[in-house]
Amino acid sequence: MHDLGPTPSPSLDLERAKRAESEAELLGERLEALIVHAEQVALTIAQGVHGRRRIGPGETFWQYRPFDERDSARDVDWRRSARSDALFVRDTEWEAAQSVWLWRDASPSMDFSSDRRLATKGERADLLTIALAALLLRGGERVALMGGESRPASGRGVLTRLASHLLFGTEGGNSLPDAINLPRHSQVVLIGDMLADPDELRHRIAAYAARNVRGVMFQILDPAEESLPYRGRIHFTGMEGEGEELLNRVESLRPGYQKRLEAHRDALRQIARLTGWTYLIHVTDKPPEHALLSLFEALEHGQQRMRR
Repeated sequence: MHDLGPTPSPSLDLERAKRAESEAELLGERLEALIVHAEQVALTIAQGVHGRRRIGPGETFWQYRPFDERDSARDVDWRRSARSDALFVRDTEWEAAQSVWLWRDASPSMDFSSDRRLATKGERADLLTIALAALLLRGGERVALMGGESRPASGRGVLTRLASHLLFGTEGGNSLPDAINLPRHSQVVLIGDMLADPDELRHRIAAYAARNVRGVMFQILDPAEESLPYRGRIHFTGMEGEGEELLNRVESLRPGYQKRLEAHRDALRQIARLTGWTYLIHVTDKPPEHALLSLFEALEHGQQRMRR
């Protein structure tokens, strides 16, 4: 006979079951809290913006607009034009909603917060990602998470899947999105600290732009990363294996640090100009509502550029 070892006691099994149940409840509370907060932020913005109605092929009438040189004679609505001295075109609303792909930087540097009263960069990124998804879904868009298993979809269940993946499925991720082929004419929102090598980011976004994919680079930073407010001797530890450094008179390094940060941002702005993307900046001591509105408006402008 083989010795199978000691048999677990019923009390030990019960203790493990209770611990697993408690952990599951905590995870469920975190998930619910994130979704509720995100929907509150989205609702604040939704009350002040209109849906993302777009001109395109379809049957639903949207508006009449004056004829311009980009239109052809077959675009003219002759019945409406006959009632005035000008020519008018009948626009219809694009009924096939385009997909919007969301990506959240899950690298270790996103766990940084310089003040316990502030959200970490990752927490703010989670909130804005889910809030933006909620706002887009209200407008009938199809939304998906880059790196997730689901394809773009609409409906209430999408928020829960996105939030669950962000909270429990993205630890130790990369600081750059995956090099995947996205559908042509879709839109992408990249949310992270954008502190990776600009050349690598340029290659990635250029590949998206080559497929006529437009989007937003949304940089989230902690206020301490903006200003380097420290003084005296400070011990710094890299969050992604960069090592440790003990620096004296940190305040003397501030001008050079801010110059390098601005040079990095200039590189990101150039990527946006060359690819037709948008580059936005958000600092975690600012309200998330302002950031969400900027993101939503950037997607609106991106749609307008794509139509042109």
